[in-house]
Amino acid sequence: MTIDELNKIKKEHEELVLVRKLVKEQGEKLAEKTGYRKQILVCGGTGCTSSGSKKVIEALEKSLKENGIENEILVVRTGCFGLCSLGPIMIVYPEGAFYSQATPEGVERIVKEHLVEGHVVTDLLYKETVHSDGSILSLSETPFYKKQLRIALRNCGVIDPENIEEYIAMDGYQALAKVLTSMSPDDVIKEVLDSGLRGRGGGGFPTGRKWSFARASQGDVKYVCCNADEGDPGAFMDRSILEGDPQCIIEAMIIAGYAIGAHHGFVYVRAEYPIAVQRLRIAIEQAKKYGFLGKNIFGSGFDFDMEIRLGAGAFVCGEETALMTSIEGNRGEPHPRPPFPAVKGLFGKPTVLNNVETYANIAQIILNGSEWYSSIGTEKSRGTKVFALGGKINNVGLVEIPMGTTLREIVEEIGGGIPNGKKFKAAQTGGPSGGCIPAEHIDTPIDYDSLIEIGSMMGSGGMIILDEDTCMVDIAKFYLEFTVDESCGKCTPCRVGTQKLLEYLDKITKGNGEPEDLERINDLAEHMQKSSLCALGQTAPNPILSTMKYFKDEYIAHIYDKKCPAGVCKSLISYEIIPDKCKGCTLCARKCPVGAISGTVKQPHVIDSKKCIKCGVCMSNCRFGAIKTV
Repeated sequence: MTIDELNKIKKEHEELVLVRKLVKEQGEKLAEKTGYRKQILVCGGTGCTSSGSKKVIEALEKSLKENGIENEILVVRTGCFGLCSLGPIMIVYPEGAFYSQATPEGVERIVKEHLVEGHVVTDLLYKETVHSDGSILSLSETPFYKKQLRIALRNCGVIDPENIEEYIAMDGYQALAKVLTSMSPDDVIKEVLDSGLRGRGGGGFPTGRKWSFARASQGDVKYVCCNADEGDPGAFMDRSILEGDPQCIIEAMIIAGYAIGAHHGFVYVRAEYPIAVQRLRIAIEQAKKYGFLGKNIFGSGFDFDMEIRLGAGAFVCGEETALMTSIEGNRGEPHPRPPFPAVKGLFGKPTVLNNVETYANIAQIILNGSEWYSSIGTEKSRGTKVFALGGKINNVGLVEIPMGTTLREIVEEIGGGIPNGKKFKAAQTGGPSGGCIPAEHIDTPIDYDSLIEIGSMMGSGGMIILDEDTCMVDIAKFYLEFTVDESCGKCTPCRVGTQKLLEYLDKITKGNGEPEDLERINDLAEHMQKSSLCALGQTAPNPILSTMKYFKDEYIAHIYDKKCPAGVCKSLISYEIIPDKCKGCTLCARKCPVGAISGTVKQPHVIDSKKCIKCGVCMSNCRFGAIKTV
């Protein structure tokens, strides 16, 4: 592959792809030149696939054929658009008509009314894209997308991730060509260092500095690794990038290899990500076919190849030394540092390890320059950050925001607020290693230092929103259960400490807590932070410490009053029927699995607290709001 050949492919395909970024007049003019009057993009990410996007695509292709327009319409299966709660998602270009929660039945209407007759089916559109006068708004004008800046996610939901030519059309491999033909390894490292890019896997270490350490290390062989072992509960940022834009990771890893003097790379990805693994395999084969991987890339004399290693789902393998140990074929356990991987890493050789999102920024930094990238974000946290937004939020999905965007903007504007009119209580960031940000800090800017200052952390990018019905003691217990299961057991502070912390929380949520338990938790947490071998054990107490700091009243209620204010901890609640609201319909009595409810028709019923197993079936089935927890 030469640069001329690369640019020829780009020119041949860029108009086809540009239609998906331009709408209305500009898009219609380009559509005429591409040979397709319409393009339909259907999300093929894990979220939409689980919602039935395969059936939607099958119905779409069948309906197009039945109407004789299959050669006029291009159907593209993409990665994640971001609005996962609205899946399956399909967008028709050049109009930019955003159809949400698509069904095979709805597809037939869309083909007939929109594609054949020319009338957009407005009642099937994502409501935020329909203006009051009936006209269609572009996605960039909707509250969910308006404050986002997609750099790492720039191609997700835009290109076919299994077609390398579409990646090339979006400036793919232009950065690699620039690096190999006009930049020295030191130039590349300086550009990345000046950009201010910090590791997006959780640690936040400057990427350029890590690369410079590896370049300076002596070694006949060096390696480049990608951490795609995304294990935080509720996190799916890296998975979505691999599913929607795998070539950008390959390009970045080649650039990293050139910068540090490595000729081989490994992507460590968990086997539970079958779509990501499949698309990454396809991408690697296509990159080899086109000459981006292999010998003498762009005639520069530089060689680079890469391969995939599948992880078995161990959370601890997200830690860099444990990950490399696993790649080597051994049990994934962490090792003491120093020496750090940049000096002695994979197979004892100097190694650079970055996560998926970090690599997803590299090509754009090379193409647009460090000054451009460093102008985004805050002084100490440059660029953007991708978050998997989940929990009690209307717009569940994937978002990418400039560093410094406040939590309020994410929750209320991008996220669309809390469902059912509930109040925002907290946001949990950083997964099992992070902490909870209470409502009093909702105006905190999201960046590395601000989050650490209030007792949380950025982590890899999971953001779980909690509402007023959440028990914060129970949330802390949930994360402790996770870390207990995921501890590798190599060091005593983590192996024993996490189990002991969980025992304290279990004791408290069952109404057996003692005032002294809070002091015991603090003492144990301090020992774990100081003496655990790796970050899993060092940060395991964080969810407890942050909830104890900001929601101590809930711990006190559990311990002193033997009550769960949120009505979540079963041992501390009981169910009661409100006589004035009970209509005597008998539904609760009929649904109760243990016969704990008695009463006659059209008369208030009563719950026998001794028989009640606190399953909540009565409350969930009552149509009159006559049952409450006390």
